[in-house]
Amino acid sequence: MAAKMSLGLKQTQSLMMTPQLQQAIKLLTLTHLEMTNLIAQEMVENPMLEESDGESSAEVEEPSKEQIEQKEATVDDFQGKELIEGTREDFDWESYAESFNSSSSTAPNTREASSPDDMPSYENMVSKNQGLHEHLEWQLRMESLSAEELDFAIALIHDLNDDGYITSPVEELIAKSKIERDEAENVIGMVQNFDPLGCASETIQECLLVQARALEERSPLAEKMIALHLEDLQSKDYAKISKSLAVTKDKVKDAELIIMGLHPKPGRLVSPEETQYVVPDIFIQEVGGEFVVQVNDEGVPRLRVSNLYRDLLKSKEGGPEAQEFVQDKLRSALWLIKSIENRQKTITKVAIAIVRNQQDFFKRGPEHLKPMILKDIAGEIGMHESTVSRVTTNKFMHTPIGTFELKYFFNTGIGGKNGGIDIAGETLKLKIKEMIGNEDTKRPLSDQRISELLSTKDIIVARRTVAKYREMMGILTSSKRKQD
Repeated sequence: MAAKMSLGLKQTQSLMMTPQLQQAIKLLTLTHLEMTNLIAQEMVENPMLEESDGESSAEVEEPSKEQIEQKEATVDDFQGKELIEGTREDFDWESYAESFNSSSSTAPNTREASSPDDMPSYENMVSKNQGLHEHLEWQLRMESLSAEELDFAIALIHDLNDDGYITSPVEELIAKSKIERDEAENVIGMVQNFDPLGCASETIQECLLVQARALEERSPLAEKMIALHLEDLQSKDYAKISKSLAVTKDKVKDAELIIMGLHPKPGRLVSPEETQYVVPDIFIQEVGGEFVVQVNDEGVPRLRVSNLYRDLLKSKEGGPEAQEFVQDKLRSALWLIKSIENRQKTITKVAIAIVRNQQDFFKRGPEHLKPMILKDIAGEIGMHESTVSRVTTNKFMHTPIGTFELKYFFNTGIGGKNGGIDIAGETLKLKIKEMIGNEDTKRPLSDQRISELLSTKDIIVARRTVAKYREMMGILTSSKRKQD
């Protein structure tokens, strides 16, 4: 039977990811520093943008709750006739640009301007930490070496990883050099005794031995334990070490304290990277028993459309090409201003919802963090989960009890499905850590016992769940925590 062919019309709706919409989405995911850098770049590239002189910022009122909890921006918000049909000759660009000059690119800033004394010093901003390789080479220049030995030493230093260990086989390094093996071993020993001690080692035993031998009060027992019983020490098998070395357990434990003072990754003592500072996007302050949310507007310029180019729109000078250029830059400028405003207000809405749902956390501490997922906040503020996810990416909240990433507040509930109460994963970690910290070291708590003790508090979790979170915190099993 032949198929019947026919023509028909079908109406569908689809989301067009325009460059402007992509920029608005990107702004949501940027950190505070990244956003200020982006604004600075846009101000260089777009002549229509200029920073407001701040004359309208005086006597600014607090934004009302209705203003903060405005409708979420959608694609339609940025596809009005004024943007989509901006190239029409009959469009009144003059009045449109004029209307945007009365608004700022950020929410009103109610905080007082910071004094120059409160700002970090210039030296703190531009100083750079010295890397491990540079630190070792600086010490190398103070040694009397032949040209061949110096070349080998530099090659050796640059072969070290960030932990301070040799990454290539020593035989290969020696083969590529012009010195004999004995000379090479002397150079390696010399570098190992540079600061930090133990760099240029091949194994952790060698690294720790170099440090142990350099102690003012050397411990032969500690050196033997490093060389022969490092794995037994890790599993806290004191009986085996005591029997093998013919010493008491007390002496083994005394030597263990000496070894614990050594550094297994000496290269990490010299940071190869600059310190990265976190700038909070949100500040939470307690005022009269209530927690107030304030978005960080520090360093975010108040943007407006340039008066010079607004006058160019009025005069109609420059011909069609100039007018088209100005209109294109005007659309980009208005879009950026609106996107920044939307970003700040969206972050505020999410932060207010988090504070509202996590009152116990802010009042009583991290152990009272409630289970909360993206869907909970998205449904409460009328946004899509993906929007909430973007807003919480790389954003930090400064609170009276510390600075936390926004994603820290989102945890799935554990234990509720088994008949107990729901508890956040972070809270469960704290409870397990507290129980292990208070245990009898001679009879440490097993994962099963921890599970049973938690059940007495209506926290019903399986033994394997306890084991999972214990391992995430890097805590050893009960058998390895046991101390006689």
